[in-house]
Formats: sequence, structure tokens, C-alpha cells
Amino acid sequence: FELGGDFGALSIEDFGTNPLYGVRAAYHVSEDIFLEGFLARSQAGKSSLENVFPDVTVVSNSGRRFTYYDLDVGYNVLPGEVFLGRGRAFNTAVYVTVGIGDVKFADQDQFALNFGVGTRILITDWLAAHLDFRDHVFESDLFGVTKNVHNLEGTLGFTVFY
Repeated sequence: FELGGDFGALSIEDFGTNPLYGVRAAYHVSEDIFLEGFLARSQAGKSSLENVFPDVTVVSNSGRRFTYYDLDVGYNVLPGEVFLGRGRAFNTAVYVTVGIGDVKFADQDQFALNFGVGTRILITDWLAAHLDFRDHVFESDLFGVTKNVHNLEGTLGFTVFY
């Protein structure tokens, strides 16, 4: 089991890039396969339309909160080690993830798919650092046209192994 926190940046389509923070939990089914859950939050900025026309409001202030939770399946594609100096080796893994979840944004709940890639380095036998990049895809009709929006995130996180 792994438990920890993340922080980073989330690019909300049409609303700019903003800080993101969240928590994560993982269960390692085998050496290569793991299940992971996320809960994270960000705050959207102004849309491109609001920047051009300051009197237009696309989303209320309360609707600017971007919250999501995901359940993912991950696969360690490249397990290995990193050597720093002569006597220091750290276990690492490069992994891919795919999952489903829920996004709450603009006062709406949306079903979302996500996929990503990340790397994990075991600093000690109980502490790991993660660097992740994910795309959260869901359907939105915020500007009058229904389309799939892509919301890219990059995070750095630390987890504790149990």
C-alpha cells in the first residue's frame, strides 16, 4: 500500500494553468500492476472569452473550483534502478496509467477518462517520489458546443509505503 500527497499544475482547457494539490492511495497487486486512487483540487482562472470581454462571465466564482477523483490501473513498463555515485542505488519504475473518474467543474459533474505516464523512485524502503503527467478528458458544453476537453496536469508527489 502507498499513501501520499501531490502538488503541481493543471491546465484547464480554455481557463489557463493553475496550481493543483491532492492525495493519492495505491495498492500494488503484483510487481508490475497496481491500482491507484486520486482526489485533487484546483481553481480555474478566467477563460479566454472573459479575458477578451471583461463584462462576460462564463463560470461563477463557486463554479471555478475544479475537483476530481479517479480510479486508475497502472503498469510498470520499465522497472529498474538509478545509480548515484558508487554506493547509492535507488529502485525506480516508469509506468503508464489509465482510469475513470468524476470531474466537478462549472457546477456540473462529468464522467471523465484519464491516462498518463509517470516515474517513481524509492528514496528509502518506505518513501517514494512520483513525477506524473496525466490527461483528464470529459465532455463539456460550456461554450454552447459539446466537445471533449483535455485537461493536462503535471504533479510531483511523495508517498509512504506500508
